[in-house]
Amino acid sequence: MMIEVLKSKIHCAQVTQANLNYIGSITIDEDLMDAANMIEGEKVQIVNNNNGERFETYIIKGERGSGCICLNGAAARKVVVGDTVIIISYALIDFEEAKTFRPSVIFPENNKV
Repeated sequence: MMIEVLKSKIHCAQVTQANLNYIGSITIDEDLMDAANMIEGEKVQIVNNNNGERFETYIIKGERGSGCICLNGAAARKVVVGDTVIIISYALIDFEEAKTFRPSVIFPENNKV
């Protein structure tokens, strides 16, 4: 049996940009992606601590070391620059493996690892 578990989390990052004029997605600093074990194109859930919004999108790789957390397209309407967000990804894994699996969770300071 497979179950869905927390795979990766970037906890309490700050939104640096909101770009309505883009097709969609979230742009994340590549350093943060690496530290959280996330990849470009991966589906993520975004939780906005400031307004309670929860939505899903996919990752676009941002400039390494930039601290970029940019919501693009329609998702840009769900945040304000400076909002605190949690970026979460999940994985389907075997039930027995899930018992010992440990997710990658990071707590960036000023969007830096």
